[in-house]
Amino acid sequence: MIKIVDRNQAMAGALVFLFPFLCLITLFGVSVSSFSFLIAALFIARDGVSAIERNWRALRWVLAAFLFNFLFALACLWLREGVRLGSLEKPSRMLFSFTALMLVLVCKPDRRTLWWGVVGGALAGALLVGYQRLGLAQERPGGLINAITFGDLSLCLGLVSIAAALDLRHTRLALWPAVGLLAGLAGSIMTGTRGGWLALVMAALVLIKYSHVLHSRRVRLLVVASFALVAATYFVPDLGVHDRVVQGVFDVTSYFGGGSAFTNVGIRLELWKAAMLLIAEHPLLGVDFETARATMAAWVAAGRLDPVVLPMPHMHNDALQALVTGGVVGFSAWLSTLAAPFVFFARLLAPRAQANKPQFALALAGMLVVAGYFSFGLTEVIFWSVKGSLFYALMIFLLMGLCLNAKETDGK
Repeated sequence: MIKIVDRNQAMAGALVFLFPFLCLITLFGVSVSSFSFLIAALFIARDGVSAIERNWRALRWVLAAFLFNFLFALACLWLREGVRLGSLEKPSRMLFSFTALMLVLVCKPDRRTLWWGVVGGALAGALLVGYQRLGLAQERPGGLINAITFGDLSLCLGLVSIAAALDLRHTRLALWPAVGLLAGLAGSIMTGTRGGWLALVMAALVLIKYSHVLHSRRVRLLVVASFALVAATYFVPDLGVHDRVVQGVFDVTSYFGGGSAFTNVGIRLELWKAAMLLIAEHPLLGVDFETARATMAAWVAAGRLDPVVLPMPHMHNDALQALVTGGVVGFSAWLSTLAAPFVFFARLLAPRAQANKPQFALALAGMLVVAGYFSFGLTEVIFWSVKGSLFYALMIFLLMGLCLNAKETDGK
């Protein structure tokens, strides 16, 4: 019996490690991890259901949020003409990512397997885009995926490394999370992704709010030094940060000065203008995106919008995308998948007197992931791709499971 338990724990630990480790350096890593958690959970389904029931009070709102998101997509498929079955892929796979939570609750892998996967994934990703940027002279490298998505996920791994540094601060391996943090930041910077800068601001606000968790002077110095290093990249011409800032300012001033909207920022601003017009016409339930595109084409023909909006696959803002395609109801479904996990982790971070317990590092990681994704969605639809959606759901459910395990074993 002991061998079976040990084998299951090792298997779960391997899956937990491979998920973040493979997410940036492969096309298939996140999807394979998703299916692997699902298949593995089938073998422990009875124990998994029991574990969910034991922790139902803590989990119910998060599970309800992902279920709500799926049911809304299902209703749109049923009630709207022209909506394809493929529209269910992301919400359904995000919902079934709770199997990762089940596996963690039953098999209880060491939480350090996640930390090593995060650090290894951030380092491998930085080496990949570093080679593309410096060796192949690519201006906007993105590994094997879109540069923006790569940069956002790389930064997310870097932010989670802050929590790893907090958890491992008294061990001989305390240096490695610092490597993960720097690698995640470097990978994001080399992609030229400006949306990540907003995530750094949001992460700083979270760290200030819950500074009682960062009671380690070493970790505080690491965070401050890392953020200062990011700011210093503005003054290194070869990294392109200065040029991206100047370009962004020029795009905004040009757009509002009546210039061309055919710039990176100008296209976003024109899309957001179109989104507001669409939301005003269909505020409750929104319209499918093909109908929205046809409406925008009519407005372009009438001179109300610039033609730059027509080739765009989405609104370049998660909240506006949800409002356009789902109205207030769809927006609520999307927002709940961020708000419910945020509240779950915030409740664990609240007690100041117990800030030295292991679940606080895991909860901090969860809050940084949620805050990061919210920030990414201000200038991009990070949930547009299956990879981006699954990374979020799997990371949230893994961290929730590890948090509950840490609370259960606390003091034993």
